[in-house]
Amino acid sequence: MKIEKKQIDDLNLQVTLDIAAEDYAAIEKKKLNERLRNTELRGFRKGKAPMSLIQKLYGEQTLVESVNTVVGEELDKLIQDNNLSILGEPLASEDQPKNEWESGKDFTFKFDIGLAPKLDFDVTEADTVPYYDITVTEAAKKEMKANMLNQMGSMQEGEAAGEDDYVIADIDNGSHKAENVYVSIRNVAGDAHAKFLGAKAGDVVEVNVNEAFENETDRASMLKVKKDDLATLDPVFKFTIVNVKTFVPAEADTETFDRLFGEGKVKDDAEFTEAVTERLKANYKEEADYRLSKDIRDYLVEKAGVTLPEEFLKRWLVDANEGKFTKEDIEKDFDAFKQDFKWDLVRGYLMDKYGLKVEEKEVEEAARAYTAYQYAMYGMGNVPDEILDDAAKRVLSDRKQVRRMIENVEDRKVIDAVREKIKLAHKKITVAKFRELK
Repeated sequence: MKIEKKQIDDLNLQVTLDIAAEDYAAIEKKKLNERLRNTELRGFRKGKAPMSLIQKLYGEQTLVESVNTVVGEELDKLIQDNNLSILGEPLASEDQPKNEWESGKDFTFKFDIGLAPKLDFDVTEADTVPYYDITVTEAAKKEMKANMLNQMGSMQEGEAAGEDDYVIADIDNGSHKAENVYVSIRNVAGDAHAKFLGAKAGDVVEVNVNEAFENETDRASMLKVKKDDLATLDPVFKFTIVNVKTFVPAEADTETFDRLFGEGKVKDDAEFTEAVTERLKANYKEEADYRLSKDIRDYLVEKAGVTLPEEFLKRWLVDANEGKFTKEDIEKDFDAFKQDFKWDLVRGYLMDKYGLKVEEKEVEEAARAYTAYQYAMYGMGNVPDEILDDAAKRVLSDRKQVRRMIENVEDRKVIDAVREKIKLAHKKITVAKFRELK
């Protein structure tokens, strides 16, 4: 066995392995004997086939496995013995010589190894990161109050149809009729839109449904026919308005307040305003904290001065994703990949520097929080504990998800630790300006 290391630069290493026949012979023999014992061939009892036949059937496959075993062991040993911190996995060099797979021959392999940069930096009060204090305006309070009342609102009988209203109509074109058809005024296209605006119960509106309702699936549903039958219908229908449905926000009264905040917690409009103000403050703080985490990450990556073996990583990303991404895809999104790689290195460095550890309970809590967030995205805010626990267990049964949960916990721990050491430069800002920040 001969191993040659060639340091291309600080972040790239090429390793050449010369594998002699005696390096893999014992492994090859053992693997062939295992195949002999376990192979059943017609005309021979199990384990009694001639070795020459086993070699003919499985020789090259066994040879490849044996040589790869030696190569893998030697690469692992080289990495451990030299205390190398590598990125990704070793890749076959682009100038890898072609090997003829024949038992008893020597083989040469070349590998490129991407090395992680060595980091060495401190975080102190001299480090300053902005923290945005988002101001709560009267306009924001008014908007949230209106949104909350709308959330509790309902459809009620109306007089004249407005832009956001519905009409219920009976329709007839002479050969096809349908009753209690719902029409959303906002979704009516073309000249028919103006005909429905202001319509009252008893009014008759004549429209071409093909022009007024352009989506065929929606049109078929409204007309109560199959989509395939639309072409056979005369498109000009008379809509006789039965009634108008208008959306009415909930009243700002104790019944609505109880539904929004819990019984007895808000009693009048002044307390309603106060509760809305506190909710806005909480929402804004959550947004500001998330922004701070991003800014701290970016600041630390820049301060650390992380450099990467970029060309190696591009090749590794293509190889590791097994055809899911092309080289062009990687090139297009590499800036995002690069930032993630850099943050991973910085996070790992600071986890070690501050002696931070991730406990199993913290991963479980992260999985539970993640599942609760997923349910909340679908409007399910009060999911029973047993359902959350079961969903969290499913997340933790997936190795990739577990890795993601661990990374989330590490992110939080590092950001919290750094936040205690740096100086926050507080800046007042409107929510509109805040959301314009890049």
